[in-house]
Amino acid sequence: MSSFTRRDAIKGMVTGSAGLALASMSSSSADGEITARPGDQGANTAQAARAFRGEHQPKPLQFDPAKLKGLSEKLVRSHHENNYTGAVKALNAVEQRLDAMMKDKDLPAYVYGDLKREELIRTGSVVLHEHYFTNLGGDGKSGGAVLDLIKTWFGSYEQWEAEFKRTANALGGGSGWTIFAYNAHTGEAHNYWAWDHMHNAPMSRPLLVLDMYEHAYHMDYGAAAAKYIDAFMQNVKWEEVNRRAEEVLARK
Repeated sequence: MSSFTRRDAIKGMVTGSAGLALASMSSSSADGEITARPGDQGANTAQAARAFRGEHQPKPLQFDPAKLKGLSEKLVRSHHENNYTGAVKALNAVEQRLDAMMKDKDLPAYVYGDLKREELIRTGSVVLHEHYFTNLGGDGKSGGAVLDLIKTWFGSYEQWEAEFKRTANALGGGSGWTIFAYNAHTGEAHNYWAWDHMHNAPMSRPLLVLDMYEHAYHMDYGAAAAKYIDAFMQNVKWEEVNRRAEEVLARK
């Protein structure tokens, strides 16, 4: 393989195992979510390394989407069933293809790296979506350890909320996430701006997650992202946010 060129590798990617890896995924949605084709799950599962079994299962909603304030049941169910569940299926497909490609000793590293990037994207999407849906379904009233944490780092709840909303509005009309998180390395709490599923501050643990991809609000609010953010804040399940805060603070 001394005369092996990049062009040869790309050709091989289409016709060989890498081609199978990429062809197994269909077109993506507006935020880049890949929906796996039927039959992807379960392939080579018995022989796969534990990291590449692709057995993730979507988590059901823990609240009645018909009872949220300002967010329609249709919007929430579409978001959960299409975007989130699609991300879970895509992550499974990516993991299973990584297992097959890992065994191809002649596969160029840069080709393998493309799928590793997809693994990072899909993992981030699954994790953040699960945090998002789990911190919905409440009455929007904060309290407990997380409120103390907010006051410690922002002075007051009102100042924190204003900064959280401003950060979210900065993503309006685009894509990304707003994440209130505790950073285990710095020991600080911040509202982080995340352009996509991969933009997370290292060592940060999400406490409150807001999806700012247009699929999370466009059906109800069109381009009026600020109205969606206000509606989200009315439905935050602060009991769950507080549970996360207590968990991370206990590890200090």
